[in-house]
Amino acid sequence: MTLHSALNDVKRSQGDPRRFPGERRSTTGLFSGLDERLVHVAPDGSVRDYSYPLSGLVGIERSRFGIELDGSMHWLEGGEQRYVDETAVVETVHDVGDRTLRQYDVTVGALHLTHFELEGDGADADDSGGTLYACLGFAPEGRVERTGQLRHDDTVEIYHDRERDYVTASTALEIDGQVPPYFEELLDGEPIELPRSDGDGRYEETRLSPIATAEIELTGAQPSTTVATLLTDADGSSRSDALEQVRTGAADHGDRESILEAGRTQVQTRLPDVAGATGGRVDGIVEDLRTLSLLRASNGARIAGPEFDPFFRYSGGYGYTWFRDDAEIAGFLLAADREADLGLEAWHRQSARFYVETQLEDGTWPHRVWAHNGEIAPGWANGRLEGDSAGTDYQADQSASVATFLATYLRVVDDADDEVREALLAALDGLDATLADDGLPERVQNAWENMTGRFTHTAATYLEAYAAIARAPIAAEYRERAAENARIVYDAIDRLWVPDRACYALRLDGDDLDERLDGSTFALASAHAEYAALEDTTIDDERIERLVSHLETTLEGLYRDPDGPIEGLARFEDDPWRVKEQAEPKVWTVTTAWGAHAAAEFGDLLAARDHEAADAFDEWATALLALVEPGGTLRGDGEYLPEQFFDDGTPDSATPLGWPHALRLTTAIALEATERDADPVASESAEGTVPLRE
Repeated sequence: MTLHSALNDVKRSQGDPRRFPGERRSTTGLFSGLDERLVHVAPDGSVRDYSYPLSGLVGIERSRFGIELDGSMHWLEGGEQRYVDETAVVETVHDVGDRTLRQYDVTVGALHLTHFELEGDGADADDSGGTLYACLGFAPEGRVERTGQLRHDDTVEIYHDRERDYVTASTALEIDGQVPPYFEELLDGEPIELPRSDGDGRYEETRLSPIATAEIELTGAQPSTTVATLLTDADGSSRSDALEQVRTGAADHGDRESILEAGRTQVQTRLPDVAGATGGRVDGIVEDLRTLSLLRASNGARIAGPEFDPFFRYSGGYGYTWFRDDAEIAGFLLAADREADLGLEAWHRQSARFYVETQLEDGTWPHRVWAHNGEIAPGWANGRLEGDSAGTDYQADQSASVATFLATYLRVVDDADDEVREALLAALDGLDATLADDGLPERVQNAWENMTGRFTHTAATYLEAYAAIARAPIAAEYRERAAENARIVYDAIDRLWVPDRACYALRLDGDDLDERLDGSTFALASAHAEYAALEDTTIDDERIERLVSHLETTLEGLYRDPDGPIEGLARFEDDPWRVKEQAEPKVWTVTTAWGAHAAAEFGDLLAARDHEAADAFDEWATALLALVEPGGTLRGDGEYLPEQFFDDGTPDSATPLGWPHALRLTTAIALEATERDADPVASESAEGTVPLRE
């Protein structure tokens, strides 16, 4: 997002009770792109890139499409959108006068294709179908200044230095440029809309502009055309090769069927074949895997969500790979794959390789990195890199989550991977170095990244990591060391118990317990399930009763059912973030899905002990899962899970957010497996599936 676009949004959004001015939202519309680019298609048909974190290339900053029919100009506005079948092809249907314009968008590699097809009376072989107007503003390397255009007959190239962006079409077109906004216009109170004036003959200024325009013929028996854009790096592609690629891309995808076939082929190569994996028993698998793939770079790393706040005006940004989110997603996908045979082994292997390559010398992982190359990204929690011996500016739970995944990967995927084994042993050293003498992790930053202390959540991730390492195929001395530290952390967690509220604290802050309820403490369920799987280890009855009380108290205390269309779980008590004029904390999809997962997992643990509370937790899991399942009240366009919702149902923040999608997927599969195990007939059809914690 450039400053020009941010200022435009400020002008449009100032005073809106549900918008934070200057952001680049994706709470409406759908994304296309399962490979190098991530392209958003808004309901008005405009497209823009969110590709930089995944490819290192910026691409389309903003755009607008219109069609001239019978002398009348129709700029496209709100249309109806859907994904075509199980692909990432986005269909947008526009009403233009008494005609219908269908738009299909698909992103294949670095090539994005937008196909338009006109339907209705008068759209026949004798009718040219009118003229499509395309106005696209690019920002090569994030620049709107010091850019230029090269006009290659039927193709325009927008460039700054390294990045080169190309536009062409499958039918005849005329290309021009537009003068960028002047300073006075940027300061004016009204937003600057595309398209702008034609430049009043200022030839040189239209050539020094990132804004390209094209008048494109709609031709054929079914009047249509395809607009193609291509992003390239000067170091990786010659100009002649790029021109050939974008022209061929447009020509080869000049009709609807070729666009749809490209989408089907893309799914076959980028997504596992899950159509029959669960026998149709679990809804939403395709939707969740498609969403997670949209956020996934070619090396397997995932961004948290599309970047909506690149100026860090209201957040620290989202278009990065956090090792917390990524490793948790990787672990949930591994669990789901083990249960339902989703064919995700290539994903697991890529995740393991990425963690090996990004591990720091001390065995920990940094705050966040760029997905496309694993290099350190802007952040505020890199104390281990900066030599902060106290470790406060470090999010220790991230390293613990990676360690848990690597240990499980070695145990259930590839026990012969020596590089992963070495990384796991180094991670054990990193955990030990940040474990205090009292058995709790040192003072660090929390999962929500808004405070420091000694957190229940961090302790839970350490317990799970140590227990997972103790079960990994590594030398006995390391397994014994990890098992001993797991027992130490298990005992130390009692220091965080709050008798008056019968729950575990959010954190220990100095000598004081912060007694607020915190959704991240749902991690205690997974931690104790992993701990229970250790040999010669039992969870004592007192701990079980405390966990029952804690989870019941937290689920009930964070549950919100405001006077509106949504309900779910808040992040933590008195959470003030991004509430605007709203008095109460917002509902979060992460905590709602996490609560469902924790209830399901802890319910299984209780059922194995014939505990009377098991059924109640199963009911919690089912009820919360329904909120985030396809068709649930916390689902948005494209069945996306936005990070947050205002009480009136307005989605906010990163959309879609990867973490809750992975949580929802594995929880749905786990609950279905539990129901199947209770049904002998269903169990016979699922013979051969193996639970994660066997």
